[in-house]
Amino acid sequence: MPFKPARWLYNGHLQTLYPALFRQLPPVTSYRERWITPDQDFIDIDFCGNLTHCLVILLHGLTGSSQSLYIRGMQAALLNQGVSSAALNFRGCSGESNNTSRCYHSGETTDIDFVYMQLRNKYPKLPIAVVGFSLGGNVLLKWLGEKGPKLDLFAAVAVSVPLVLNECANRLDMGFSKFYRNRLLTELKQYLQHKHQHLLNIQQFEEANKIRQLGNLTDIQSFWEYDERVVAPLYGFKNASDYYQKSSSRQYLSYIQVPSLIIQAADDPFMTPAVLPDADELSALVRMEVTVSGGHVGFVSGINPRKPGYWLEQRIPEFLKLQLQK
Repeated sequence: MPFKPARWLYNGHLQTLYPALFRQLPPVTSYRERWITPDQDFIDIDFCGNLTHCLVILLHGLTGSSQSLYIRGMQAALLNQGVSSAALNFRGCSGESNNTSRCYHSGETTDIDFVYMQLRNKYPKLPIAVVGFSLGGNVLLKWLGEKGPKLDLFAAVAVSVPLVLNECANRLDMGFSKFYRNRLLTELKQYLQHKHQHLLNIQQFEEANKIRQLGNLTDIQSFWEYDERVVAPLYGFKNASDYYQKSSSRQYLSYIQVPSLIIQAADDPFMTPAVLPDADELSALVRMEVTVSGGHVGFVSGINPRKPGYWLEQRIPEFLKLQLQK
């Protein structure tokens, strides 16, 4: 079903902000498992459903978590159709700081690969799909391209993906998009402060020193600065440009060997039309849908503001169901 944006949310900013500020959700029953990673850190995963029919792994966006409204909404929508889900919390995003200096970033695919392999080994015959939002969508598409035919997935969906990271970093320095930039940077700085204190508290002094050596981050005012001073040194990139070049998912799209859907909005305030790939950049298994409106992980429909519809929670299960039946 094509997306018809709510008339009362007539631009990308309103589409982006409305669900973040006003959406209410019924409680979603889930249970958490903590998995120890190969480097002796941990990842928290929130499962919903009984894992008997099929399973959808969900990847949140920057500064998000398994409790983000779009993740909880998707878990509820999937459960209503009898589909189980596993909402991955990237490191340090579950409400508790992780135990190493390692965080997460747009090109970090080792953790999703670890989670996938654990699930595949535990449930060798269970149909599995992955859905990623924003940063999580970039991680997903990059991982799909890296792995090519090595993955046993029946489908994948990526939403509001920053396909070209430098373009998106530039876009967030423009106009009202600075509002999102400033809020995200504030949350990222707080994340690192809490991580540093946590590492000191558990006497992981060597790991804490890696955070301390990043210096005073309070004056950072752009993602270019943050990625230059935080992501690049923590993960061994030469600089922000090197990180953006190596981690942008657009260059991996032709290598994807899983039936995949990419959903983007033309009025997404986190990016520009320049991030969108040409048709010949896509694998034959990748379908891209670009809506006129929808904002960033918004896609709100409906006539009545008191009863909004969330189109992603119709379109994504619809696509997954179609792929599962093939």
